[in-house]
Amino acid sequence: MSIKKEIARRRTFGIISHPDAGKTTLTEKLLLFGGAIQEAGAVKSNKIKKGATSDFMEIERQRGISVATSVLAFEYNGTKINILDTPGHKDFAEDTFRTLTAVDSVIVVIDVAKGVEEQTEKLVKVCRMRKIPMIVFVNKLDREGKDAFELLDEIEQKLDLTVTPLSFPIGMGYDFKGIYNIWEKNVNLFSGDSRKNIEETIEIEDLNSSNLDQLTGTKSAETLREELELVTGVYPDFNQEAYSKAEQQPVFFGSALNNFGVRELLDCFISIAPPPRPKESEERIVKPDEKDFSGFVFKIHANMDPKHRDRLAFVKIVSGVFERNTPYLHVRNGKKLKFSSPNAFFAERKEIVDISYPGDIVGLHDTGNFKIGDTLTQGEEIHYKGIPAFSPEHFRYINNADPMKSKQLEKGIDQLMDEGVAQLFTLELNGRKVIGTVGALQYEVIQYRLEHEYGAKCTYEPLSVYKACWVEPKDPKSEEFKEFLRVKQRFMAKDKRGQLVYLADSQFTLQMTQQKYPNVKLHFVSEFN
Repeated sequence: MSIKKEIARRRTFGIISHPDAGKTTLTEKLLLFGGAIQEAGAVKSNKIKKGATSDFMEIERQRGISVATSVLAFEYNGTKINILDTPGHKDFAEDTFRTLTAVDSVIVVIDVAKGVEEQTEKLVKVCRMRKIPMIVFVNKLDREGKDAFELLDEIEQKLDLTVTPLSFPIGMGYDFKGIYNIWEKNVNLFSGDSRKNIEETIEIEDLNSSNLDQLTGTKSAETLREELELVTGVYPDFNQEAYSKAEQQPVFFGSALNNFGVRELLDCFISIAPPPRPKESEERIVKPDEKDFSGFVFKIHANMDPKHRDRLAFVKIVSGVFERNTPYLHVRNGKKLKFSSPNAFFAERKEIVDISYPGDIVGLHDTGNFKIGDTLTQGEEIHYKGIPAFSPEHFRYINNADPMKSKQLEKGIDQLMDEGVAQLFTLELNGRKVIGTVGALQYEVIQYRLEHEYGAKCTYEPLSVYKACWVEPKDPKSEEFKEFLRVKQRFMAKDKRGQLVYLADSQFTLQMTQQKYPNVKLHFVSEFN
């Protein structure tokens, strides 16, 4: 098969939402349709020991939340689908922001009762900034929730999207009868039996036919006709080009837990979602069908398998073909590396692959060569843009609780920071280590993983820091910069890359510092050059 054909049949997308909107459940059901799993495990109930396929870290199973992005691939109707299931919890938002650099489109999941929530707003903003095509899936229709039109308004206003419904609910909650699929012109009736894997659909070309009344009851049929008339009057028709340019967002309704409306979403998705897209690098725009291979690391995950202490670097292939046992240039190190067992994923199940195409995600075993954002190429020096580190919100000193295990602790911290779980700052004055995170929950995750994966124990000490600012002096030799370093020496630290960071203890101090040293620029993001 030619590379062009392989690229055309690939779809790589992320699923994003607020926690609890049903992201992981939707991922499971998509896998079910792909025939990739036989039964789907719900994340909530502890009775189901199976657990969700995409939540494979022990701590995720205990808490019932996703804390790391997992990568899953499956085939459906001749299309190769790569899903990146991201954490919804705001404490793990950085992992999600990084994942969004590796997807070509996104499915946004919204809870019918809660509507648009704050975390969804943030993530959609990032997608809009990067012009990523989005499809919206309104979930949990078998529960009482907001009216469909009210929800569509909320999505337009709060998320600043231009929506067009491609399916529409018949009733909701107790009266939920099913879905009318506008895209395929058929009715899918809800039996309320989640054990049935795939619901039957009944084609209805003409909404005025008496068939509809027989299927849903006269009252529901009348309401549906009125509502669909409103839909066609108010919302624009679906436009493929507008969707691809992220100017229009199709909306589907369903219930992932009951496997309802998921097939409609999937069928429409594979016919409209974009195949792998060109990506910007600092040097030029790289197209997927170029013959030379290139890709970038968007995530590093240590200890996928606690027995083997392995680290995996997740590489998104941007162009060309990636082949096993072929030497590729690691651009930052200037070294050639070859990989004897690149993995393709199915949550924690990994398979060795010989060849991968643009859009695919490959896991490379890593002995510490990779950092997030690194580029691999056939020889050309390309640097892909857009994986910054943001200033953390919380800061704590980390102390070793078991002096006999200091080596393990150091190794553990080192690897977890490479993974991007949190950021490490080392104080210039006394070499004490400070861990900065986006949310407080990460401290528990770090403590838990240090103990269970590295056998090291740590304790934390509070530290009042308002923001970490990356320092860029206009002239490093100037008297002003020397004075800044002298006056602020207690607050100066280095990040993991050795960049100079100023830890400001309050908003007031930060403003005063900026006024007093106008030629020392302070940034809240690590990528400012």
